[in-house]
Amino acid sequence: MRTERMPDPVTLVPGAAEALATLNNAVTQAGLDGRLLALCRLRAGQLNGCAAGVERAARLVTAPEQVAVWRDTRWFSEEERAALALTEAVTGAEVPDRVWDVAATHFDQKELAALLLAVAITNAENRMDTSTRRQAGR
Repeated sequence: MRTERMPDPVTLVPGAAEALATLNNAVTQAGLDGRLLALCRLRAGQLNGCAAGVERAARLVTAPEQVAVWRDTRWFSEEERAALALTEAVTGAEVPDRVWDVAATHFDQKELAALLLAVAITNAENRMDTSTRRQAGR
């Protein structure tokens, strides 16, 4: 017998949705371009295999299919490439010095902090979505 998965865990813990919204708002207010944040959220969703997360972020990006091949194209600025490399590293296990150093040439500490928070939040959301088998399109 298979146990039915819960709905979005954030809705089940009092105050969690509000706390997450506050944190997301702080990231948005840090001054980074919204498209850049959407690219990073989309890439994290792709890496995490989270269809719901990819769907959420893809709505905000003009050509979402290009993000998966960002390394092999010239479609992204150097700043976007640095942010995407940082996103991949943060979503993985460790951020190599070379990735951090390149990102630090494009972003100040406040912006780097906002990027780290955006990716960490996205990774947490993606993991909740995949753990509860949240479907894209719902």
